[in-house]
Amino acid sequence: MGRWRIAFVAAMLVLLGVLSPEASAREERFGDANIAVELLTDGAPRAGETWMLALRFRPSGQEWHGYWSNPGDAGQGLELELDLPDGWKVGAPLYPVPRTLLIGGLMNHVYEGEYAVLVPVTVPPDARTQGLTPVRGYVTYLACTDRICVPQDAVLRSSIGGDFDRWRTRLAPLLDSEAGYEVSADTLRVGIPLPPDLALNEPHVFVQNTEVPGGYRPDYAGPQTFIRQGNLLVAEIPLTRFSGDSEDGAETLSGILSFGNDEGVRFAALPADVPLEGVAPIAGPATPALWQLVLGALVGGVLLNILPCVFPILSLKALALAKAGGAEAAARRDALAYTAGVVLACAALGGAVLVLRSAGEQVGWAFQLQEPVVIVVLLLLASAITANFLGVFELPGLAISGNAPSRGGSFSTGLLAAFVATPCTGPFMAVALGAALVIPPVQGLAIFVALGLGLALPFLLVGFVPAIRSRLPAPGPWMERFRRWLAVPMGLTVMALAWLVWRIGGADYLLLVLLLTAAWIAGLAFVGLLQRKGSGGLWPGFAALSIFVALAVALLPRPSLATGQGESLLAPVQYNDAALAEARETGSPVFVWFTADWCVTCKVNESVAIERASTKAAFEDAGVIAMRGDWTRRDEEISRKLAEHGAAGVPLYLWYDPGESAETLPQVLTPDLLAKRARAARATGTPR
Repeated sequence: MGRWRIAFVAAMLVLLGVLSPEASAREERFGDANIAVELLTDGAPRAGETWMLALRFRPSGQEWHGYWSNPGDAGQGLELELDLPDGWKVGAPLYPVPRTLLIGGLMNHVYEGEYAVLVPVTVPPDARTQGLTPVRGYVTYLACTDRICVPQDAVLRSSIGGDFDRWRTRLAPLLDSEAGYEVSADTLRVGIPLPPDLALNEPHVFVQNTEVPGGYRPDYAGPQTFIRQGNLLVAEIPLTRFSGDSEDGAETLSGILSFGNDEGVRFAALPADVPLEGVAPIAGPATPALWQLVLGALVGGVLLNILPCVFPILSLKALALAKAGGAEAAARRDALAYTAGVVLACAALGGAVLVLRSAGEQVGWAFQLQEPVVIVVLLLLASAITANFLGVFELPGLAISGNAPSRGGSFSTGLLAAFVATPCTGPFMAVALGAALVIPPVQGLAIFVALGLGLALPFLLVGFVPAIRSRLPAPGPWMERFRRWLAVPMGLTVMALAWLVWRIGGADYLLLVLLLTAAWIAGLAFVGLLQRKGSGGLWPGFAALSIFVALAVALLPRPSLATGQGESLLAPVQYNDAALAEARETGSPVFVWFTADWCVTCKVNESVAIERASTKAAFEDAGVIAMRGDWTRRDEEISRKLAEHGAAGVPLYLWYDPGESAETLPQVLTPDLLAKRARAARATGTPR
């Protein structure tokens, strides 16, 4: 049964009041033909003691299942009303360990086959128990199969009997030690004290609270991760944001930890610091081995060197070594300086992401590009590099016409190369970067370092392998012409950054930035004039120009214009959680793409596969709802969705078939991939 159908049934049941004892007027309206129920008592009550009652449920067939008190994403727990003498107190029902049942992406907490729910009743010390008539009551609950749900109810009249000893053994006993929990970065971490020799076959935490303090709800279908050390087990459970008035403000978090095989324990947890953040998980979603992630990051870093904003820098650095001659020690120093700059930039950016996420911030890889001032600085740097390539001025370590390579210049060049390459890591680094944000921080940092080493590896080989340098073309006048030709891709990078400035700030903001850029280039041209004349005071003049531009950037007004939803053939809905839920309730397929104006891979995919007439026609024919999440500027809902699917950043493409969970599509889309998915959805009879 699809999510929208189950939600509709549940809403109608609540609306009609069929699940309310008061609405029934103590008369059966639906009966218990699908899952029969009877009320049994454990002997006769005794004054001053706890008297145990039981609701025994017996399905009419194997296809029917009942629900735990918190049914999960769908279903309905039981509601019970008992007629007891004044002063007799009914305690919270005691349940056996439930099972998980995933249907159409919805997690259900269910019981299959016969089961019993025990109901403790506290009898007052002065109660008169002799001659007590059978207990009467009324119960409502839900009986479901994989396809339908049927409301059930029964008027109850107790009888003595039942296998209470067996039913008690099936209950989840309450831990005698207090558990603790904390909420961190959309994750619920529950620390449960357990004996270290207690075996855990298939652990799963059933959270009884429907809401978690801080405005969250458990993501019942999300992957749970378990960490264990000594006598402490830590369960990490994904959360989703809850918008609205809280109905469950309890500070105590209750639930059942299942060991597997219908065994488990109940726990009650209070807010506390839950340790073991850096311990390797013992169970949870499959993650590639660390060596595989590091190797993937290394290879992805190497591939980044072919990008138009990195390749010119790498080429000129290599030719600078060739022109410098055979000074082996100088070549190695220059290569190490460049590598240090690249690795430091990648490690610093990755470390910043890990620190911010541990503090609860919703950020991802390339998060710095969501800040307008960073885009402006990149535009100024790219303009300076373009001017350098055109011979407007010379910068030691970057130019091929200057003196011997400069270690300081190479280090700065490495910083720059890594910084400008970050928005293009998507297709090469999806798995590694996504894993880096969820594995222990030290291991995550190793992945970012590997990315930097991969990016620096080609130039490192040029510096340390004389055979490679000897195969570089001999120095000559052609090198100056080559350098000027390399100004073309860097100039295109400048134009792309100017377009991005316009997108995030509008025409007025772009005009201010272009005026600042013009002043910056004019100042660099003056520095170049001094260089050609051999005048002194070159570095003080360059430093003064840099300070002036830095102050000007700091004084730029922050643009208030948020990135708008650009024109699209698919006429997409703007993404947010509520809009996605509403789209899925229609029963139509939904395609969601997360993009950003600074993401090169995103724009290539959009031109190749998304913004196509064939895709539009296929979507219209199949009734596909298109939805776009623009992450050019920070958006916490999008950040949470990316993290939910293990993505470190954009692009991310999700396809929702009706009633099914999200399917993550490849980060590099082929031209007909989306059209094929739409035609397949149409062929299955998806409603339009």
